[in-house]
Amino acid sequence: MNSYHDLKELTMRLRFLLGAALLIGTMAAADEIRVVAAADLNHVFRDIAARFEKETGYKVNLIIGSSGNFYSQIQNGAPFDLFFSADIQYPQKLAAAGLAEKGSLSPYAVGKIVLWVPNASKLDIKQGMAALQDPSRRKIAIANPAHAPYGRAAVAALKSEKLFDEVSSKFVLGENVSQAAQFVQSGNADADILSLVVVPAMKDAGRYFGIPASECPVIEQTAIVLASSKNKNSARLFMDFLKNPRSRN
Repeated sequence: MNSYHDLKELTMRLRFLLGAALLIGTMAAADEIRVVAAADLNHVFRDIAARFEKETGYKVNLIIGSSGNFYSQIQNGAPFDLFFSADIQYPQKLAAAGLAEKGSLSPYAVGKIVLWVPNASKLDIKQGMAALQDPSRRKIAIANPAHAPYGRAAVAALKSEKLFDEVSSKFVLGENVSQAAQFVQSGNADADILSLVVVPAMKDAGRYFGIPASECPVIEQTAIVLASSKNKNSARLFMDFLKNPRSRN
């Protein structure tokens, strides 16, 4: 009889441990949020995500890429919790399709574009984008306008100055704004139209000319919580964390 009771008690303990392990696994999954963010947010979001994790205990799985690609993935059911787009159009379309949590559409930044060249470049960027007419400029890097809002802004600015037809044959298209910047840094392009001038790798490595906001559409960067998210509370918490004064700075 003792052996029977011992076996029964052991079985109950094993069931309890298995149940606890499954619960812990479920809790761990619920404590992780999957955040997809436009490439121009790469450096600042890694810092913000690390602070969020430290202060809240939630884990942030941060994925950086082009807004257009994330838009397509979300349409096809990708299991993300938060989408930080480089423009407002993609989040608005997802909200209209019922793929965003109601009331979660939230503009969080206004983007700007610049003409950037390495310090060694002889290009006179004081001329603004007219400097790109210099025949010695063989390649100009921009983010792919097919799915990158900053690429579309670059095209709009060039068309505004009636330079697009003249220089578009020199384009080298990056998958996103970060890759476009890498083309110039690596010497595979002579100049870049981008937004990343304050990141450590570029701030002291080159010179830039700010392109007037009147020459391109307003880049209203906007985020949403996805309707399919299983972690809406922690996703909203991250959104609120982004809006606090320290994160905004």
